[in-house]
Amino acid sequence: MAKKALITGLTGQDGSYLAEFLLAQGYQVCGMVRRSSSSSFDRISHFSNQIEVISGDLLDQFSLIDAIEQTQPDEIYNLASQSYVPLSWTQPALTAEYTALGVSRLLEAIRRCKPDTRFYQASSSEVFGQPDESPQTERTAFRPRNPYGVAKAYAHWMTVNYRQKYDLYACCGITYTHESPRRGAEFVFRKITRGAAQIKLGLLQELRLGNLEARRDWCHAQDVVKAMWLMLQQEHPGDYIIASGEVHSVRELVDCAFSYLGLDYQQFVKVDPAFYRPDEAVQLAGSIAKIQAELHWQPEYSFQRLVESMVDHDLKELSQVN
Repeated sequence: MAKKALITGLTGQDGSYLAEFLLAQGYQVCGMVRRSSSSSFDRISHFSNQIEVISGDLLDQFSLIDAIEQTQPDEIYNLASQSYVPLSWTQPALTAEYTALGVSRLLEAIRRCKPDTRFYQASSSEVFGQPDESPQTERTAFRPRNPYGVAKAYAHWMTVNYRQKYDLYACCGITYTHESPRRGAEFVFRKITRGAAQIKLGLLQELRLGNLEARRDWCHAQDVVKAMWLMLQQEHPGDYIIASGEVHSVRELVDCAFSYLGLDYQQFVKVDPAFYRPDEAVQLAGSIAKIQAELHWQPEYSFQRLVESMVDHDLKELSQVN
Protein backbone atom coordinates (compact mmCIF):
# COMPACT_ATOMS: atom_id res chain seq x y z
CA MET A 1 0.00 0.00 0.00
CA ALA A 2 1.30 3.45 -0.92
CA LYS A 3 2.61 5.68 1.83
CA LYS A 4 0.73 8.88 2.48
CA ALA A 5 2.40 12.23 3.16
CA LEU A 6 0.93 15.49 4.43
CA ILE A 7 2.77 18.67 3.45
CA THR A 8 2.20 22.09 4.97
CA GLY A 9 3.40 24.96 2.81
CA LEU A 10 2.43 23.01 -0.30
CA THR A 11 2.32 26.02 -2.63
CA GLY A 12 5.79 27.28 -1.68
CA GLN A 13 9.06 26.52 -3.43
CA ASP A 14 9.98 23.58 -1.20
CA GLY A 15 6.45 22.24 -0.86
CA SER A 16 5.93 22.05 -4.61
CA TYR A 17 9.25 20.28 -5.25
CA LEU A 18 8.67 17.89 -2.35
CA ALA A 19 5.18 17.00 -3.60
CA GLU A 20 6.61 16.24 -7.05
CA PHE A 21 9.40 14.15 -5.56
CA LEU A 22 7.04 12.13 -3.34
CA LEU A 23 4.64 11.50 -6.23
CA ALA A 24 7.58 10.07 -8.17
CA GLN A 25 8.27 7.75 -5.22
CA GLY A 26 4.69 6.45 -5.41
CA TYR A 27 3.26 8.35 -2.43
CA GLN A 28 -0.25 9.61 -1.94
CA VAL A 29 0.29 13.32 -1.35
CA CYS A 30 -1.96 15.66 0.64
CA GLY A 31 -1.22 19.34 0.90
CA MET A 32 -2.54 21.65 3.59
CA VAL A 33 -3.37 25.24 2.66
CA ARG A 34 -5.08 28.04 4.53
CA ARG A 35 -8.65 28.55 3.38
CA SER A 36 -8.08 32.31 3.24
CA SER A 37 -4.67 31.93 1.62
CA SER A 38 -3.87 34.27 -1.24
CA SER A 39 -0.94 32.06 -2.24
CA SER A 40 -0.56 31.33 -5.90
CA PHE A 41 -1.10 27.73 -6.98
CA ASP A 42 1.11 28.26 -10.05
CA ARG A 43 3.93 26.11 -8.65
CA ILE A 44 1.71 23.04 -8.38
CA SER A 45 -0.63 23.59 -11.34
CA HIS A 46 1.10 20.98 -13.51
CA PHE A 47 0.41 18.16 -11.03
CA SER A 48 -2.49 19.48 -8.93
CA ASN A 49 -4.80 16.75 -10.23
CA GLN A 50 -2.53 14.14 -8.61
CA ILE A 51 -2.71 15.47 -5.05
CA GLU A 52 -5.36 16.11 -2.42
CA VAL A 53 -5.58 19.66 -1.06
CA ILE A 54 -7.15 20.15 2.37
CA SER A 55 -7.80 23.17 4.57
CA GLY A 56 -5.75 23.84 7.66
CA ASP A 57 -3.98 26.66 9.44
CA LEU A 58 -1.00 26.64 11.80
CA LEU A 59 -2.83 29.28 13.85
CA ASP A 60 -5.77 26.94 14.48
CA GLN A 61 -5.14 23.87 16.65
CA PHE A 62 -8.42 22.15 15.75
CA SER A 63 -7.85 22.49 12.01
CA LEU A 64 -4.53 20.68 12.43
CA ILE A 65 -6.20 17.90 14.40
CA ASP A 66 -8.86 17.61 11.69
CA ALA A 67 -6.23 17.51 8.94
CA ILE A 68 -4.29 14.69 10.60
CA GLU A 69 -7.40 12.68 11.49
CA GLN A 70 -8.73 13.11 7.95
CA THR A 71 -5.53 12.10 6.11
CA GLN A 72 -3.89 9.66 8.58
CA PRO A 73 -0.46 10.39 7.09
CA ASP A 74 2.61 8.17 7.44
CA GLU A 75 4.80 11.27 7.12
CA ILE A 76 4.25 14.97 7.80
CA TYR A 77 6.53 17.65 6.39
CA ASN A 78 6.09 21.08 7.98
CA LEU A 79 7.37 23.57 5.42
CA ALA A 80 4.92 26.38 6.21
CA SER A 81 6.17 29.54 7.89
CA GLN A 82 6.60 33.26 7.49
CA SER A 83 10.03 32.89 5.94
CA TYR A 84 11.02 36.35 4.68
CA VAL A 85 13.56 37.73 7.17
CA PRO A 86 12.95 41.49 6.57
CA LEU A 87 9.21 40.97 7.10
CA SER A 88 9.93 39.27 10.43
CA TRP A 89 11.12 42.64 11.75
CA THR A 90 7.91 44.43 10.73
CA GLN A 91 5.64 41.53 11.77
CA PRO A 92 7.51 39.79 14.62
CA ALA A 93 4.42 38.58 16.47
CA LEU A 94 2.83 37.07 13.36
CA THR A 95 6.15 35.43 12.48
CA ALA A 96 6.23 33.90 15.95
CA GLU A 97 2.64 32.67 15.67
CA TYR A 98 3.24 30.81 12.41
CA THR A 99 6.91 29.88 12.54
CA ALA A 100 7.21 29.09 16.27
CA LEU A 101 3.86 28.44 17.95
CA GLY A 102 2.44 26.85 14.80
CA VAL A 103 4.96 24.05 15.25
CA SER A 104 3.87 23.54 18.87
CA ARG A 105 0.28 23.18 17.70
CA LEU A 106 1.26 20.72 14.99
CA LEU A 107 3.40 18.59 17.32
CA GLU A 108 0.57 18.46 19.84
CA ALA A 109 -1.88 17.43 17.12
CA ILE A 110 0.49 14.63 16.06
CA ARG A 111 0.93 13.46 19.65
CA ARG A 112 -2.81 13.29 20.23
CA CYS A 113 -4.00 11.99 16.84
CA LYS A 114 -1.27 9.93 15.19
CA PRO A 115 1.87 9.53 17.31
CA ASP A 116 3.33 6.92 14.94
CA THR A 117 3.62 9.39 12.05
CA ARG A 118 7.09 10.55 11.05
CA PHE A 119 7.55 14.32 11.28
CA TYR A 120 9.95 16.63 9.47
CA GLN A 121 10.41 20.18 10.73
CA ALA A 122 12.05 22.72 8.43
CA SER A 123 14.66 24.38 10.59
CA SER A 124 16.94 27.10 9.22
CA SER A 125 20.55 28.28 9.26
CA GLU A 126 19.15 31.56 10.61
CA VAL A 127 19.11 29.86 14.04
CA PHE A 128 22.90 30.27 14.06
CA GLY A 129 22.74 34.01 13.42
CA GLN A 130 26.27 35.20 14.20
CA PRO A 131 27.96 31.82 14.71
CA ASP A 132 31.07 31.40 16.76
CA GLU A 133 32.48 28.84 14.34
CA SER A 134 32.51 28.21 10.61
CA PRO A 135 31.46 25.92 9.10
CA GLN A 136 28.56 25.23 11.44
CA THR A 137 27.73 21.68 12.54
CA GLU A 138 24.67 20.17 14.22
CA ARG A 139 26.35 21.00 17.54
CA THR A 140 27.01 24.69 16.86
CA ALA A 141 25.33 27.01 19.39
CA PHE A 142 22.17 28.83 18.29
CA ARG A 143 22.55 32.62 18.33
CA PRO A 144 19.68 33.96 16.16
CA ARG A 145 19.79 37.65 15.25
CA ASN A 146 16.33 38.32 13.81
CA PRO A 147 12.74 37.39 14.75
CA TYR A 148 12.58 34.72 12.06
CA GLY A 149 15.69 33.01 13.42
CA VAL A 150 14.34 33.22 16.97
CA ALA A 151 11.05 31.62 15.89
CA LYS A 152 12.88 28.86 14.02
CA ALA A 153 15.06 28.18 17.07
CA TYR A 154 11.92 27.76 19.22
CA ALA A 155 10.39 25.40 16.64
CA HIS A 156 13.61 23.39 16.43
CA TRP A 157 13.90 22.85 20.17
CA MET A 158 10.19 22.05 20.57
CA THR A 159 10.60 19.33 17.95
CA VAL A 160 13.63 17.91 19.78
CA ASN A 161 11.77 18.06 23.11
CA TYR A 162 8.68 16.30 21.76
CA ARG A 163 10.93 13.61 20.31
CA GLN A 164 12.57 13.07 23.67
CA LYS A 165 9.50 13.42 25.88
CA TYR A 166 6.95 11.49 23.79
CA ASP A 167 9.24 9.25 21.72
CA LEU A 168 7.97 10.74 18.45
CA TYR A 169 9.83 10.16 15.21
CA ALA A 170 10.58 13.85 14.69
CA CYS A 171 13.49 15.37 12.76
CA CYS A 172 14.81 18.86 12.08
CA GLY A 173 16.56 19.69 8.83
CA ILE A 174 18.68 22.81 9.31
CA THR A 175 18.48 24.11 5.76
CA TYR A 176 20.77 26.76 4.37
CA THR A 177 19.68 29.15 1.64
CA HIS A 178 18.28 27.17 -1.26
CA GLU A 179 17.11 28.40 -4.61
CA SER A 180 15.30 27.38 -7.78
CA PRO A 181 13.27 28.90 -10.61
CA ARG A 182 10.30 28.71 -8.21
CA ARG A 183 11.99 31.06 -5.73
CA GLY A 184 10.22 34.33 -4.97
CA ALA A 185 11.53 37.42 -6.78
CA GLU A 186 12.07 39.23 -3.45
CA PHE A 187 15.00 36.96 -2.54
CA VAL A 188 18.43 38.17 -3.61
CA PHE A 189 19.45 35.13 -5.69
CA ARG A 190 16.35 35.31 -7.86
CA LYS A 191 16.55 39.11 -7.96
CA ILE A 192 20.03 38.76 -9.48
CA THR A 193 19.30 36.02 -12.04
CA ARG A 194 16.11 37.75 -13.13
CA GLY A 195 17.80 41.14 -13.19
CA ALA A 196 20.61 39.83 -15.39
CA ALA A 197 18.06 38.36 -17.79
CA GLN A 198 16.10 41.62 -17.87
CA ILE A 199 19.24 43.61 -18.67
CA LYS A 200 20.21 41.14 -21.40
CA LEU A 201 16.77 41.61 -22.98
CA GLY A 202 16.90 45.40 -22.65
CA LEU A 203 14.08 45.47 -20.08
CA LEU A 204 16.21 46.95 -17.29
CA GLN A 205 19.07 49.45 -17.28
CA GLU A 206 20.63 48.77 -13.88
CA LEU A 207 20.32 46.44 -10.93
CA ARG A 208 20.54 47.86 -7.41
CA LEU A 209 21.86 45.53 -4.72
CA GLY A 210 23.09 45.67 -1.15
CA ASN A 211 26.27 44.17 0.28
CA LEU A 212 28.13 42.36 -2.51
CA GLU A 213 30.59 40.88 0.00
CA ALA A 214 27.89 39.03 1.96
CA ARG A 215 28.60 35.31 1.76
CA ARG A 216 26.12 32.48 1.65
CA ASP A 217 25.90 28.72 1.38
CA TRP A 218 23.48 28.22 -1.54
CA CYS A 219 22.04 24.97 -2.87
CA HIS A 220 19.14 23.85 -5.06
CA ALA A 221 15.70 23.24 -3.54
CA GLN A 222 15.48 19.89 -5.36
CA ASP A 223 18.57 18.67 -3.50
CA VAL A 224 17.07 19.90 -0.23
CA VAL A 225 13.74 18.07 -0.57
CA LYS A 226 15.51 14.79 -1.29
CA ALA A 227 17.42 15.24 1.97
CA MET A 228 14.15 15.88 3.82
CA TRP A 229 12.73 12.61 2.54
CA LEU A 230 15.88 10.64 3.34
CA MET A 231 15.73 11.86 6.94
CA LEU A 232 12.34 10.21 7.43
CA GLN A 233 13.44 6.89 5.93
CA GLN A 234 16.01 6.07 8.64
CA GLU A 235 15.56 3.64 11.53
CA HIS A 236 16.05 6.38 14.11
CA PRO A 237 15.21 10.12 13.91
CA GLY A 238 17.91 12.75 13.94
CA ASP A 239 18.71 16.35 13.04
CA TYR A 240 20.87 17.25 10.07
CA ILE A 241 22.34 20.28 8.35
CA ILE A 242 21.25 20.47 4.69
CA ALA A 243 23.60 22.70 2.71
CA SER A 244 26.04 22.73 -0.19
CA GLY A 245 29.13 22.77 2.00
CA GLU A 246 30.46 25.70 -0.05
CA VAL A 247 30.34 29.46 0.45
CA HIS A 248 30.08 32.10 -2.26
CA SER A 249 29.75 35.87 -2.11
CA VAL A 250 26.94 37.87 -3.68
CA ARG A 251 29.63 39.36 -5.94
CA GLU A 252 30.53 35.86 -7.21
CA LEU A 253 26.85 35.19 -7.83
CA VAL A 254 26.45 38.43 -9.78
CA ASP A 255 29.61 37.79 -11.81
CA CYS A 256 28.52 34.22 -12.62
CA ALA A 257 25.01 35.26 -13.73
CA PHE A 258 26.12 38.22 -15.85
CA SER A 259 29.17 36.46 -17.36
CA TYR A 260 26.93 33.58 -18.44
CA LEU A 261 24.98 36.11 -20.54
CA GLY A 262 28.15 37.74 -21.89
CA LEU A 263 27.73 40.85 -19.72
CA ASP A 264 30.12 42.77 -17.45
CA TYR A 265 28.20 43.20 -14.19
CA GLN A 266 30.24 46.27 -13.22
CA GLN A 267 28.50 48.24 -15.97
CA PHE A 268 25.03 47.49 -14.63
CA VAL A 269 25.12 46.72 -10.90
CA LYS A 270 24.89 49.59 -8.40
CA VAL A 271 25.41 49.12 -4.69
CA ASP A 272 22.64 50.75 -2.66
CA PRO A 273 23.05 50.89 1.15
CA ALA A 274 19.25 50.82 1.43
CA PHE A 275 19.43 47.09 0.61
CA TYR A 276 21.94 46.25 3.32
CA ARG A 277 20.53 43.93 6.00
CA PRO A 278 21.01 45.43 9.47
CA ASP A 279 21.53 41.94 10.91
CA GLU A 280 23.76 40.61 8.15
CA ALA A 281 24.66 37.04 9.05
CA VAL A 282 28.38 36.42 8.92
CA GLN A 283 29.82 33.36 7.19
CA LEU A 284 26.85 31.05 7.38
CA ALA A 285 28.42 27.88 6.00
CA GLY A 286 27.09 24.43 6.70
CA SER A 287 29.15 21.31 7.31
CA ILE A 288 27.46 18.41 5.54
CA ALA A 289 29.77 15.76 6.98
CA LYS A 290 27.04 14.15 9.12
CA ILE A 291 24.37 13.91 6.42
CA GLN A 292 26.93 12.62 3.91
CA ALA A 293 28.19 9.93 6.28
CA GLU A 294 24.85 8.78 7.72
CA LEU A 295 22.36 9.33 4.89
CA HIS A 296 24.78 9.19 1.93
CA TRP A 297 23.28 12.43 0.64
CA GLN A 298 25.21 14.66 -1.71
CA PRO A 299 23.94 17.79 -3.53
CA GLU A 300 23.72 17.23 -7.28
CA TYR A 301 23.68 20.88 -8.33
CA SER A 302 26.97 22.80 -8.33
CA PHE A 303 26.90 26.55 -7.65
CA GLN A 304 27.53 27.33 -11.33
CA ARG A 305 24.85 24.89 -12.52
CA LEU A 306 22.35 26.38 -10.09
CA VAL A 307 23.05 29.95 -11.28
CA GLU A 308 22.95 29.05 -14.97
CA SER A 309 19.75 27.01 -14.67
CA MET A 310 17.97 29.95 -13.03
CA VAL A 311 19.28 32.47 -15.56
CA ASP A 312 18.10 30.17 -18.37
CA HIS A 313 14.64 29.92 -16.79
CA ASP A 314 14.30 33.68 -16.26
CA LEU A 315 15.54 34.45 -19.77
CA LYS A 316 13.02 32.03 -21.28
CA GLU A 317 10.14 33.26 -19.11
CA LEU A 318 10.82 36.94 -19.80
CA SER A 319 11.27 36.31 -23.54
CA GLN A 320 7.85 34.65 -23.71
CA VAL A 321 6.16 37.49 -21.83
CA ASN A 322 7.77 40.20 -23.89
